[in-house]
Amino acid sequence: MSGAGPQLAPRPEGFALPKGRTALSHLLHALNQPLTGLQCSLELATAGPRPTDHYVRTLREGLDLVSRMRVLVDAIRELSEAYSPSPDDHHDFRLETLLYDAAAELQPVAEAKGVRIRVVAHSPLPVCADRTRLAALFFRVLDSAVGLTREATELKIEAEPERGSARVALTWSRGDSPDHSPFSRPELGLLVAQAQWEQARGSWTETRSGDHQTCTLQLSLASRKRHSSAAVTGGQQ
Repeated sequence: MSGAGPQLAPRPEGFALPKGRTALSHLLHALNQPLTGLQCSLELATAGPRPTDHYVRTLREGLDLVSRMRVLVDAIRELSEAYSPSPDDHHDFRLETLLYDAAAELQPVAEAKGVRIRVVAHSPLPVCADRTRLAALFFRVLDSAVGLTREATELKIEAEPERGSARVALTWSRGDSPDHSPFSRPELGLLVAQAQWEQARGSWTETRSGDHQTCTLQLSLASRKRHSSAAVTGGQQ
């Protein structure tokens, strides 16, 4: 912190958050950094008389640290909830409809950034799951991906059946690392979404090639006996 305390150590290039339950302990450890910075800043500010501009700078830096702590605390809370048992309200529906709905809802945000969202889904993807929970999850994933996508590029979403599963692949070109990476809001959003997806008994993988990143989500399709019911439900949404 300039003037008021020590600078917080930057993350090494290419650093990524651990996945799964170990992310909780990692985020709790990460919370110590802004807490220590805030304590140091306040201690220096109260050590003796200072110029007015010093106190103003201390307050601004303190607010920034508090903001970072709130983002981390929110992510810790959501991760804890994601890994806690909760009742599911399973219904048959078409998974691709959630993708189209989330993309349409986020289109204004994407357009403001110059990002084009393109959904490619030619086959029905009937599933039996908690529709409300997955709808919120897909919105979270797309919102985070848009936040990480380089301006004036495309966020591509491909959805297709693959060996009894619904496979959804999101691919984008990464822009500059966001502030406080990898603990930025969009990066933590993906971390929480992964935990929620895995809690829904889905699989999640990430790959990077240069500045291109792909998140692949898979979830079991509904059994053949339920396909006709899922198609009817999907058509009514």
